[in-house]
Amino acid sequence: MSGPAVLAPRARQELRAAVRWIGTDNLTAARSLGAAVDKAARLIGTRPQAGRTRLELAPDRYRFWSLPAFSILLVYDTETDPIEILRIVHTARDLPKALADLGS
Repeated sequence: MSGPAVLAPRARQELRAAVRWIGTDNLTAARSLGAAVDKAARLIGTRPQAGRTRLELAPDRYRFWSLPAFSILLVYDTETDPIEILRIVHTARDLPKALADLGS
């Protein structure tokens, strides 16, 4: 594993929705979110254990990377090659409910 993490279709859809929503008020911030996700994907791809486990939300194969400037969590699977970012979720959401499909 040496390349950047890839976005699963659902994460790609969630990123587009977040960029659109932010972009209605601030195009620069919307572009910054895209750049922050790209930067995180490069880091996660080369260092998959860098993220935190959140056992109250998902099994330990899943890790969480925070983008605090945007109140966003990237949820990724450490057991895929390449590493796959599964979800891009705003922290204001009900995380147990939003991530219930990750299983236990």
